[in-house]
Amino acid sequence: MSLFTVDPEKCKRDGICADTCPPGIINFENKDSTPVPVAGAEVSCIFCGHCVAVCPQGALSHKAMSPEDCQPIEKGLRLTPAQARQLFRARRSIRVYQDRPVPRDILNGLIRTATYAPSGHNVQPTHWMVLYGSDEVRRLSDLTVAYLRIVLEENPGFAKALHVPEVIAAWEAGHDHVFRGAPHVVLCHAPADERTAPMGCVIALTYLELAAAAHGLGTCWTGYFNDATEKYPPLKEALRLPEGHKNFGAMTIGYPKYRYRLVPLRNAPRINWR
Repeated sequence: MSLFTVDPEKCKRDGICADTCPPGIINFENKDSTPVPVAGAEVSCIFCGHCVAVCPQGALSHKAMSPEDCQPIEKGLRLTPAQARQLFRARRSIRVYQDRPVPRDILNGLIRTATYAPSGHNVQPTHWMVLYGSDEVRRLSDLTVAYLRIVLEENPGFAKALHVPEVIAAWEAGHDHVFRGAPHVVLCHAPADERTAPMGCVIALTYLELAAAAHGLGTCWTGYFNDATEKYPPLKEALRLPEGHKNFGAMTIGYPKYRYRLVPLRNAPRINWR
């Protein structure tokens, strides 16, 4: 099969597919012919599906997907500006969770939604790990605290600036300030040498964070843990990531114990118009 085919009966020869193709590999010369792949298109295609998704007539079928494979966008489900504004402004980093698990199908659905996050050249570098069981969450929290003890000993000034002594003291008193008592942790990893991975994983986790709000879930980025996964060999070993992979970000997730009722103030945006 060619990279893509165009149904001449459906095609209106409007050139939209060629206009929106990111690598510019669709040749549309005139309205007397249907679009065709340029020479070398197979090599340059990033399999993003723009050409399939944008055609108003559903005339173009890519070898990786046809219009029938793709879910229609429902206009009635689009967020209004006011809804989007509240979603982003009302989100809080949750550090106090209810003692109840999130159903696996909900977490799986959130991750599937997050896979639609943009990534450089549509590489889609993200791989996911869910620390679901409380014993596993606690075990990795314990290893993170062990790493923080080393940081405190070797660089006390830096550690104190990051409130490391308080985290260690809380752990020794029976309170987890690494994962904040969350029932689960979602981790995003990818090949360490994949150039698109750092940004791609962070954007995907941000998608997940915002999508979680629709299920009444809260999240919080896990800075201490993320740092430890890079620098503490026992934690790296405990994670058992695939060979050559590294953690590019993780966050806690669960049902918030408390409901926020107001949007707190933030600094005015600093904008330089050019």
